[in-house]
This record gives sequence, C-alpha cells and structure tokens, in this order.
Amino acid sequence: MKRIIFIFAALICIAGCSLKEDAASSITNPYDFYNTPAQVRAALNACYNPLTSIYGYNYLICLEGQTDLASCNGSAQKDAKLDIQPSTTGNSCGPSVWQNGYVGIRYCLSTRAGIDRSTKMTAEQKAPLRAETTILLCTYYYILTSHFGNVPFYEDYIETDDDLDRIAHIGRCNADGIRSTLIEELREACPVLEQVRTSDIPGNYAGAAMGWMVMARMAAWNKDWDAVIEAGEHLESIYGDLNQYSYADVQYRNKNTPESIFEIQHTYTPGGLTKTTSCACCCMPYPRTAGTDIYDGVQIGELGSQATTYASLRPTNYMKNTIQREGSTDIRRDYNMCYQYNGVRFNGNRTWMGPKFWCPGQYTTYDSGNFKMFRYAGAVLLLAEAHAEKGNFDAAVRYLNMVRSRANLADYNGERSVLKLREAVRSECARELFGEFVRKYDLVRWGIWYSAVIQNNTYNILLDNIKPCHEYYPIPLDQVMASGYTLDNAEYEKYGLGGN
Repeated sequence: MKRIIFIFAALICIAGCSLKEDAASSITNPYDFYNTPAQVRAALNACYNPLTSIYGYNYLICLEGQTDLASCNGSAQKDAKLDIQPSTTGNSCGPSVWQNGYVGIRYCLSTRAGIDRSTKMTAEQKAPLRAETTILLCTYYYILTSHFGNVPFYEDYIETDDDLDRIAHIGRCNADGIRSTLIEELREACPVLEQVRTSDIPGNYAGAAMGWMVMARMAAWNKDWDAVIEAGEHLESIYGDLNQYSYADVQYRNKNTPESIFEIQHTYTPGGLTKTTSCACCCMPYPRTAGTDIYDGVQIGELGSQATTYASLRPTNYMKNTIQREGSTDIRRDYNMCYQYNGVRFNGNRTWMGPKFWCPGQYTTYDSGNFKMFRYAGAVLLLAEAHAEKGNFDAAVRYLNMVRSRANLADYNGERSVLKLREAVRSECARELFGEFVRKYDLVRWGIWYSAVIQNNTYNILLDNIKPCHEYYPIPLDQVMASGYTLDNAEYEKYGLGGN
C-alpha cells in the first residue's frame, strides 16, 4: 500500500499538528475507514468543522464592516481598519479563511476518496453521501474564490510525495474557471439528493438546497445568468412562496428555521456543550455599564448583565438614512438596526445593530446564535438579479416584489430597465441581507466595492488605509514563501503593500 499523506503542507499550516500526527487519523484514511454509512457520516461531520472556524467575529467585520452599510469605528481589529497586507497575521480573518478553507477541502477530498474506494457499501448508500461531500467541497472553494480571487485549485486525493510536491506548487488558478468546473459538479450532485428544505433534513446537513444555492452564488460571480436561474428555480420548487416564512425567524437566536438554506450551528449550555462565537459582542449597543443590563444608557433586559461588548459594528449614515430610513413601513428596519428600546433613545441618538444579531442572556463572549449562511430570500434576489441582467423585466419585478411584499413595502413601480432594476435589486439586497456575511462579496462581484466604501463607510482609519487591491485579501506571505513563490500577491505589490 502506498504511504498516505494527508496534509496540503505547503498551503496549510495547522498549529499543533505534525504531519505524522495528522496522517495517523483513521477518519481521513480512505483505505481503513468508510466501511459503513455511519463511518462516512463521522468523516462528513468533520468536514463541517472548518466552516464554523471561518464564520467568526473577524469574518463578520471583514464582510460587513468593510462595506457601504456598516463600519466598526474605533476598533483596533485589523479587518475593521483594513490594516491588511500579505504579512498580516493574527487578529485578522485572512489567514483563518485560507487555512480553514483548505483544511475543509482536504477533509472533503479524503472523504470522497474513501467513499469511492469503499467496497463494503452499495452504490445506493454511496451516492447521497458523495453528493453531500461534493457540495461541501464546492462551498469551501466558493468561499476561497470570493475572498482571495484566483486561488490554487485541485481535486486530487494526496497520496504520494510526488502528489504533495505537485499540489504544493500550484499557482493561482482562474476563479471563474474554478467556479465553472464546480457548477458542473453541482449539477450532477444536487439531483442525487432529496429535494427538500434544509430544515426538513435530520441534523440540518447540507442537502440539495445548499448545493443549488452554492451553484447560484458561483454562477452570479461568473455572470452566468442562465445557471443562476436554473439553480434558483430548483430552490423555488423546494421552498415555494417566500411569504409563508416569517421574517422574525431571520434572527440568529431562531435556529434551523424553515426559510434557512444553511446555518452555521452554535450552542451554549452552562457547564455542558459549548460551541460558540463572539460575533454578538460587536453587534450590541456599546458600552454596557458594569454589573448592569444598561447598554449605552438604555436598559435592555433581554441582553442581561453578563454580556461582553466590543467596539461595535454600526450602520452607516447611508444605511440608516437612505437604504432604511426611520419611519419606513419596512418591517426589517427594526430587526436590522436599533435606535431605541422600549421607547427610550440611546445616548446621543446613536443607532446600533439590531436584535436580529443579538444573543439574549449572553454570558461573557459566548454567542450561541446560528448564523444564516444562506436564506431563501437571498436566492429570490439572485433570481431577480439574473432576470434583470437578461432583460426579463417582468420576471425580475415578480421576484423583487416577493421580497418587498414580505417586508411590507409597496411593489416596485419604477422604470423597467437593466440599470434601474439593477439598482433596485442591489438596494433590496442591502435591506434583506444586512449583516449576513455577504455584503462585501456582493459589492466586489458587482465591481463597485471600492467606490461604495469610499463614499459611504465612516471609519476614518479604514478610509485612510483602503486601496483597490483590498477587494480581495492577499494570500498569507508564509504560504507564498512555502509555495516557492509560485503564488504571489501582485496586486498588493502595485500599492507597496509587501506583495512578496
């Protein structure tokens, strides 16, 4: 038997795990494991873990605080300040997204190889497990290409020293090409699975709905509008009328709700199981008066007196005065933003992130809410966008109004043109998906991130630091060096930010 090598060594650095220790894991050994569906499920569960590591406080600050809708004024966190260059380490989401993204890919490829090589499971047992693994694999590449642009792409199981050396020296591969390849894989994987909502799957695992949504998101990046519509229509057949889902369910405290396509799972039990993040710490009114439940001068009993608060994400003037003005009939405003509580205004009439993001009764930094990675409303807006870009204006308005209707807004009655509907869809995305780990990615794929941030973000340090190259994060310098400089950060070099 060939010696198995289980680590993408030149691209991933896993603290505390040597190559020998990692190779000893039976769960990732495709020869000795994967004899039963239960064993595959154990391996598949491990494939989800890096997603939880990616979706944390730093990632939220990056995807929402570096945008036109929110900023994190006063924060020393590097993503909040856009103090980002290839040598940046710690207190930043870049190295974590890179490391955990490729760890997830390695886990998925190992699991898929094990399923394929298993001689003790039937084809019927293998097919849905393999499809789920493929969907997770595509999800990690979706995140990596959205975050870094062109990245190394491989789908080989690393089995020999030669395999390792070859993969370790892969350079940046075209992101559009990566996505196109994976869209085809999702077209094959999704129909294998039962076409049901994620909340109807025991354990809320990634099913067909997750696959169709990842396909739609990838296709939107590639401006492959036909593929967006194809995937979106599959989701529409699964989820149906958006109005049947309560908007109140989008709050992170409400877990595994029917509208959700995929949620990042968290839990906290005092003295028991703990799997939490600290995102809510930067989404509450700030500061909290010590020993009390008074936040920025206002008593908020539901938040309790033990929560740790950080320098907060705050809606920009553009968000609170243009996108969702006070007094609007839009029911989402009071979930997205908080300017008073029980009729009492905050000090200085400040506006904070709303209860959508709060963790009631939070103990210190233990935020146990589930993040809505993908919701059906996001798929509906992708359908509106795709039809608008193709000139199918009646269909675009129909999908746009599905979202507006649930939010208690009047139907769109503006000009039916690509430019006007494009603007309307983008504004609706801001209102519907605010704070849901997607705004920066949308601004980048629309080609307007830099100008939108310059015009609307309010953190002066970020505005001093921002460069056009910051639309994508740099590959960490240690990974560039480990690749023998096959990888590079040429765009950062242009701005004197220590490319290599």
